[in-house]
Order: sequence, then structure tokens, then C-alpha cells
Amino acid sequence: MRNVQQRSVNASADRLGALLDGVSTADDRLWPTPSWPPLVLDAGLTTGSRGGHGPIRYSVTEYEPGRRLRFSFDPELGLDGHHELVITAEGADRSRLTHTIVGTTRGRMRILWPLLIRWLHEALMQDLFDNAERAAAGRLSRRPARWSVWVRLLRRVWSARRQDRK
Repeated sequence: MRNVQQRSVNASADRLGALLDGVSTADDRLWPTPSWPPLVLDAGLTTGSRGGHGPIRYSVTEYEPGRRLRFSFDPELGLDGHHELVITAEGADRSRLTHTIVGTTRGRMRILWPLLIRWLHEALMQDLFDNAERAAAGRLSRRPARWSVWVRLLRRVWSARRQDRK
């Protein structure tokens, strides 16, 4: 499976890169919390740091400050592969933020990815791209991302299940 999402932003790669370098810190302006579970890493943006967001677990396997951050999925997840954020300069004041997932699903993830997780993931990434554009460029060049009816339903069911477990 391969899933690629990207957005061009009217800001330099250095400005966008500074946001990437703040991921999972107290000053994180990129990750879309509180709408989504926070991205937490036990040792910050260092190779081998473990963590994730919500039930999605992974570890940092590569980090090029200001340019690229790669995570490998926890083997227990049922997804063998990685996901990464990459920043590419498109000019002095324009850059592209790309998120790519490459992997092979197994076990229950063969069902969960296409039915649930893919849609939630894509909504989360659009919210992250909105944050990147607001923080790096000062405003959105388009309307803010909107969650589909399916994503809103999944989130409502997930929230209800979490409340039942309390």
C-alpha cells in the first residue's frame, strides 16, 4: 500500500522546516491537536525514539532536521513499513510538505486500513497541512479542511467507545 498527500505552502522550506523540528514538543504548531490525539515521542526527534498518536505506534528511524522525518511502524500494529514527512523547496518563498505511507498490511489491519484508518489518517493530514500553512505562511490559501461524513461518523463511534470504557 502507498498513500501520498502533499501541499504547497507560500513559505520558505526553512520556515516550514522549523515547524517540522517542533513536532512532539511543547511548542508543536504542526500536529493538529486537540482535534486528534497528540503525537508523543519518548525521546523527542531522535533516532530510536518510540511513541505515536492514539493507537498508532511507531519509532523514529530517520531524521534530517528541517527536511525529513521518517517513522517505522511498530510490528504489533499489523502494518509493515513506514511513514514520513518531507519538505521540498519549490522556490525562495514556496515549499512543499509531503506525507507518504509505504507498507504492507497484515492481520486485522488488512480490513482496518481500507475501511477506517485510511480515512481518518487523510483527514488528520489535511488538518496538519492547514496548521503548516497557517503557521508558516500566516494564512490558508484555500478553505480549511473539512471532515467527510464518514470521518465524522468514525470519530463519533470512536469517542463513544472510549466513553464506554471509562
